[in-house]
Amino acid sequence: MGNKYAQQEAILRRDLAAAYRLAAMLGWEDTIYTHFSVRLPDLDGTQRFLINPFGLMFDEIKASDLVVIDVDGNILEGNADYNLAGFTIHSAVHTAREDAHCVMHTHTVPGMALAACGEELLMLNQISTEFYKRLGYHDYEGVAWNLEERQRIQTSLGDNIGLVLRNHGLLTVGETVADAFQIMYYLNKACEIQMATGQMAGLTNVKPIPEQLAQYVNSQFKGVEHERHVVWQAWLRKLERIDPSYKD
Repeated sequence: MGNKYAQQEAILRRDLAAAYRLAAMLGWEDTIYTHFSVRLPDLDGTQRFLINPFGLMFDEIKASDLVVIDVDGNILEGNADYNLAGFTIHSAVHTAREDAHCVMHTHTVPGMALAACGEELLMLNQISTEFYKRLGYHDYEGVAWNLEERQRIQTSLGDNIGLVLRNHGLLTVGETVADAFQIMYYLNKACEIQMATGQMAGLTNVKPIPEQLAQYVNSQFKGVEHERHVVWQAWLRKLERIDPSYKD
């Protein structure tokens, strides 16, 4: 592997490990389950991805722990196995979307609550409008061990930035780890708002943002997406203060 590829991989390893640590800090982890992945630069025509080794808690993961797999699920580097259901979901997205360099999947309570409801994400708050017409929905088919489900996941996601896996959880995609993390942060926040609103007022007694206004605010969000890198650097500084061992 050339020096250029090694440097790119080192950065991606650190970013993905940081995302796992931050997810643990935010309470997104589900013991050793759920998974984030990032696409590595192709090497000799082989598509390669980093994913977490199965068995580690999110707050344990270091950059050197991450496993390299190919699009067929073969382990190319690493001394641990990975979650098969994670491979099914993540490989579906990575292979369908050139822009989906990073894919994140969570089982948070707000995300699973929305996934269990008949309602879609409602435009209840400014945060929610980032996902206006940018969120897909995928019906539950059981634990994702069936590789044939990948095509249906791809269809459900389309060109959206996020996907609600019905009766399961949330998924986000981004061109960078920073993008996918920021999108997940605010998608989960939008779900928290909807869950709290339902508890306070019931979802039949709310005042959603009118569709035309939601569309306008969504366009405003698209104008500041470049700021995700700035926010990511702030997250990294916070993590550096708390525990810099993620980089090891």
